[in-house]
Amino acid sequence: MTSPRAPQSAPGSKAPGAPAARVVLDADGVARATKRIAHEILERNRDLAEVALVAIAAGGVPVGRLVADGIREIAGVELPLGELDVTLYRDDVIGRGKRPVPRRTAMPQSVARKRVVLIDDVVFTGRTIRAAMDALIDFGRPEAIQVACLIDRGHRELPIQVDFVGKNIPTHRSEHVAVVACGERSYEVRVG
Repeated sequence: MTSPRAPQSAPGSKAPGAPAARVVLDADGVARATKRIAHEILERNRDLAEVALVAIAAGGVPVGRLVADGIREIAGVELPLGELDVTLYRDDVIGRGKRPVPRRTAMPQSVARKRVVLIDDVVFTGRTIRAAMDALIDFGRPEAIQVACLIDRGHRELPIQVDFVGKNIPTHRSEHVAVVACGERSYEVRVG
């Protein structure tokens, strides 16, 4: 979904007359990708009692819900989904002169000694994931942290690896990638 957090592209506005955003993953493709991520999480993490799903607010929450739904459908296990705000942990927000507005954090379980799967919509430079790891440690020391995202667009500025990817989409740094709601629990990915 589009969100008010920092956009998933380099700062700057579109030039007048720039082409409209194009759909690179439709709703069926998003559903397949999140189901595949759920399968991969289950394959790598056999003991679900030791797994904690944590979505990064705000873009990761809808993707996290779809992944949690997929795990429930496949394994018959309801994993609670935590929501983690990383606003105050970002190293690039204050540098841009923006005043950060914190969002909701809801952690339904401790992450101490758990295998935490951090879920986001789009991974770009890696700064949001780094901030999420810092924020997560405030809730306990996980056994391991894995990263899942619907879209990996590349252009890392930090050595962050994504473990579970819905789709890799090569982009230009100036492009904007957005996961947009197109119905109830239905999303598409646009690049423009």
